[in-house]
Amino acid sequence: MTGDLAALFGLSQQFLWHGFAVFLRVGAIVALLPAFGEESVPMRIKLVLAVSFTAIVAPAAPTPPAEPEALQVTWLILSETVIGLLIGIGIRMFVLALQMAGSIAAQATSLSQILGSAGAEPMPAIGHILVISGLALAVTLGLHVRAAQLMIWSYQTFPMGVLPQPADVSKWGIQQISGAFSLSFALAAPFVIISFLYNLTLGVINRAMPQLMVAFVGAPVITAGGLTLLFALSPLMLSHWHEAFAVFLARPFGGPP
Repeated sequence: MTGDLAALFGLSQQFLWHGFAVFLRVGAIVALLPAFGEESVPMRIKLVLAVSFTAIVAPAAPTPPAEPEALQVTWLILSETVIGLLIGIGIRMFVLALQMAGSIAAQATSLSQILGSAGAEPMPAIGHILVISGLALAVTLGLHVRAAQLMIWSYQTFPMGVLPQPADVSKWGIQQISGAFSLSFALAAPFVIISFLYNLTLGVINRAMPQLMVAFVGAPVITAGGLTLLFALSPLMLSHWHEAFAVFLARPFGGPP
């Protein structure tokens, strides 16, 4: 009986150690995961989500050393947390792309001050609408499943307890930042084009009729045009954004999962 209890105790210790090692990476990813890691989500809910994802990922994750030393534990905490934060930042860049696209569109169409900021982070109303819509679309189309797959696949690219090379991280980070800016400008390009045409038209009218207050005449036009353009193009914008997001979740590091 004593031997069975000792074996059971040893097995439970190994299970908890394995779960702790997986939680280090998964918890860092969940803290930055869109929809699940937002500032509006309570910390207790985030902890429950992190533990739930850990329970899903742990059976497929590699097993850490059975008898860890203090130095090994410290290195494991450092390496797994850094890897999780890197992956989480890469995913988070897509939310920032929506925020930047909303800010560009709002500034181009003079809608940056309408309705103020409705979120935890200061942003124009258009940006808040795009972010909430994008998060809802991603969750509806299975963000939790794709995120769990990404966490499992990450152990093939970044083995447990092994820090990535700084040169590779730098190159990958530059690609993600440039991709986020390119995506945000592509989403907001119609608003920029409309703004250019609007200002060009106002300039022509002002040259032809200097006595006319073109700003008072044109302000309602650009406001109505911006809102109409948002209503017409937001489904296409969100569809394009989600396609890029799904591609990243499937191949976050440029290769096959």
